[in-house]
Amino acid sequence: MANRKSHRSSVKGQRVFTCGHSFHHWVDALLIDLAKAAGIRDHVAVGTSYIGGSLMIQHWDVAEDQNEAKKSLRAGTVDVLTLSCMTQPDEGIRNFAKLAVEHNPNVRITLQELWLPEDRFPFDPAHRMRTSPEEFNGPTLAELKKPHKAYFKVMEDYIRALNAEIGKPVAFIVPDAQAVLALRERIIAGTAPGLEKQSDLFTDAWGHPTPPLKMLSAYSHFSVIYRLSPIGLPLPDLLASNPNWSVALNRLLQQLAWDAVTHHPLSGVKS
Repeated sequence: MANRKSHRSSVKGQRVFTCGHSFHHWVDALLIDLAKAAGIRDHVAVGTSYIGGSLMIQHWDVAEDQNEAKKSLRAGTVDVLTLSCMTQPDEGIRNFAKLAVEHNPNVRITLQELWLPEDRFPFDPAHRMRTSPEEFNGPTLAELKKPHKAYFKVMEDYIRALNAEIGKPVAFIVPDAQAVLALRERIIAGTAPGLEKQSDLFTDAWGHPTPPLKMLSAYSHFSVIYRLSPIGLPLPDLLASNPNWSVALNRLLQQLAWDAVTHHPLSGVKS
């Protein structure tokens, strides 16, 4: 543990700008806490662009005088731009990536492969099909894998094409969805401490996250951004607020996030 802490504390902090919707925008605050817990002293949350249920093109199209993401990228003050869109990649991702590289050739773009809202793909926020988070308890893992497989192909084909267009690996995947599927498998098997059913991860029928799911996502983003394992970081305040969310659950979330990231070919991270 001492060697791991020493290695983390020698890692240079990243300047991170976050663009996304309600399944993503909160990760900026959690990354601040995780970097601090890891001993990374110069992590900077540059800013956040939040639009509910958004595609990336909506963030790109924000008026120039109000577009803090574009301003920060043009100033060259962003090392990592985190993006998330509602299941379908769109040209806003490409626009942001090209602008970012123009002003910082070493920038990285991360795209969140998020757990599917309502477990379906494609997902249209205007057409809801579920009415209760309890409906997340119905699907088997085999049933969940089918829509996710189609989603993963679309997202990953997009990132490969984008990197080919730019001429180098600039954009990377944060495999939240893979980590979530692994956690749901553990819940179904009864081996996820403090989580009794799949709906314990979601606050509503869409799939907005409860604290354990937020932390799983945050650990996944930390792993991709810093290319470091989160395993061994202390129980965060977000989980400590509930006695059912123990150190054992925290360790499981860290392990599942790290496993998902190190096994994904487009995360930029190897074990």
